[in-house]
Amino acid sequence: MCYPGFIAGGRHDHIGGGSNHLCLPNQPKYGKYTDSFERTGGIYGAEYEVSSFNPFKRNVHNHDAPCVVCYVRSRGTQLMIPARDDCPNGWTEEYHGYLMTEHWDHQNTRNFICVDWDVESVPGSQSNHNGALLYLVQANCGYFSKCPPYYEGRELTCAVCTK
Repeated sequence: MCYPGFIAGGRHDHIGGGSNHLCLPNQPKYGKYTDSFERTGGIYGAEYEVSSFNPFKRNVHNHDAPCVVCYVRSRGTQLMIPARDDCPNGWTEEYHGYLMTEHWDHQNTRNFICVDWDVESVPGSQSNHNGALLYLVQANCGYFSKCPPYYEGRELTCAVCTK
């Protein structure tokens, strides 16, 4: 069972609201609603921010980020391993890529997510909305005691593994 969607989260410059990225389904179902935006919680589509360095095969800067949520009955445990592009022995690699999150000096924090190295974007979405934003993650050796083997400014990889 899977559902396709797009990554969304709170706006990058808001100080409140939700803190994690979500995979919103492409087809929502509504209960009771109004069509006016009250000053409540908000959610915004996420776009890639890779103008200064793009490690992906495609130019996805300012494109919206798609996602998919799947359940695999035979592999009920899922693990995202940061700073590795492979899985431990006995685990199945679902995909590997780059670790991404909100920019370090934005007001709203986000969780770290693993974006597939064979990155995709929502078709026709190249416009700069500046809602939720996805930036590559680097080690900052001024505040990190494991340098080396981590190196200042290197973009970190990740792997999503199941068992």
